[in-house]
Amino acid sequence: MKTLGKWLFLGLVVMSMPARAALDIVITEGVDAARPIAVIPFVWQGQGPMPQQISDVVMSDLARSGTFKPLDELSLPQTNISKVSQFVAKDWSNVGAEAVVMGSVKPYGDDQYLVKFELVDLVKAQMQSNAGPQSSNEYLLDSRETVVSLAQFRQYGHRISDIVYEKLTGTRGAFLTRIAYVVVKHGEKSPYHLMISDYDGHNEKMLLRSPEPLMSPSWSPDGSKLAYVSFENKKAEVFIQNIYTQSRAKITSYDGINGAPVFSPDGKKLALTLSKDGQPEIYVVDIETKALKRVTNHYAIDTEASWFKDGKSLIFTSERGGRPQIYKVTLSSGKVERLTFEGEWNLGGSVSPDGRSMIFVNRTNGKFNIARMDLETRFMQVLTSTRLDESPSVAPNGTMVIYGTTYQGKQVLAAVSTDGRFKARLPAGQGEVKSPSWSPFL
Repeated sequence: MKTLGKWLFLGLVVMSMPARAALDIVITEGVDAARPIAVIPFVWQGQGPMPQQISDVVMSDLARSGTFKPLDELSLPQTNISKVSQFVAKDWSNVGAEAVVMGSVKPYGDDQYLVKFELVDLVKAQMQSNAGPQSSNEYLLDSRETVVSLAQFRQYGHRISDIVYEKLTGTRGAFLTRIAYVVVKHGEKSPYHLMISDYDGHNEKMLLRSPEPLMSPSWSPDGSKLAYVSFENKKAEVFIQNIYTQSRAKITSYDGINGAPVFSPDGKKLALTLSKDGQPEIYVVDIETKALKRVTNHYAIDTEASWFKDGKSLIFTSERGGRPQIYKVTLSSGKVERLTFEGEWNLGGSVSPDGRSMIFVNRTNGKFNIARMDLETRFMQVLTSTRLDESPSVAPNGTMVIYGTTYQGKQVLAAVSTDGRFKARLPAGQGEVKSPSWSPFL
């Protein structure tokens, strides 16, 4: 049980952070290798100042993706343009970017605004400019417009970023997503806060406050619910809470461990860890009927299950080889296969959205780092270089991982691209933050 106290804590426990626009993303590595892109400030077509500059959201999103590096506005040859018909390709001949985003915002009734944006293929525009006069529509990659309220400005900015990202990379953007996490504000009567926010820390909302620990939030596939562990009743219990109605239901409350819940791909079941029959084992519970199916049956500790996309198999952490390693179990047959061998420990795994790789915590030379392993070749790459990284959660497009780490003596969140090139930190203004969970596409 000493080992359980060390590594099960890493995978099961969550505590941490405050209630403001609390997370500030600080990019720490990977900017120089990002692809240059130009984002022109959207043109305001109304009276007085623009309520909010949507292009600021787009620039921040693209920079935080690790894929793009927005150019300084002062370096752009044209800034007061909003559509491709105003675009002068020859003026951009020396601008080293692959695309230009531009747009406009116009009042459209009571608290309504017409937002238009266009995406220009700058490389194609430069090539066609050298070949002689061409129709500007020849290098228009996308053009859209919609009516939004002021409260929807940030959301629509994320939507624009998603479109731009997908058009230029072929991969769906994940800017219209959320993260869940637990915050601890030491010294408060109820210090444990279950929080959700936009992926970038804005629009933060508290779902639950408790005097006892809250742990291991996990999103439902439709993004409407969270499963989590609560000690409110002086024991570990698993709940599911609707993030819109705030209603919640208790799913398991057995003696001993009730931990690490994670929704099945169809949203009808939870895989979780229970110790009701002795050692911690993996179970699957039907959310509607509460019917239980025991998946593992071993004298060693089995915990931290995660589903494969087809819902037919799980990965989990087990000590059955002597030290924590990650295994795969096929639900129909119960067949177990060991997946990890490198390093001292491997734990807390989750399968990438495309099912081709696995993200997990690797311990080598006493350091806990986030790692990625190709499930076909078994090639492992360590993505982070700090000392105590934990609780990785993969973005729904598979490009980024958010995880918990320690910075200046505090528990904070951090992010790393799945190729290890781009890194960012999400420190909180107060309190501490742990065990993030990235939502599905919303």
